[in-house]
Amino acid sequence: MTATAASAYTCPMHSDVHAAAPGKCPRCGMTLLPEGTRFALVRHMLGSPLHLVVMLAVMAALMAAAMMLMR
Repeated sequence: MTATAASAYTCPMHSDVHAAAPGKCPRCGMTLLPEGTRFALVRHMLGSPLHLVVMLAVMAALMAAAMMLMR
């Protein structure tokens, strides 16, 4: 998939990946979203319960590590 003037969908993580129709990013497998979509990455993260669980676990681990370093 290459960038063209007629493309309407892009990868939230790879702005250089464009497509004329919805699909998956060939680099990372994320769902291509309409160009110009605000908060596209947030919408993608909220679209999968597994992403939310992983994100919350990582945030909790980082907060715990930061608190331990502050002692």
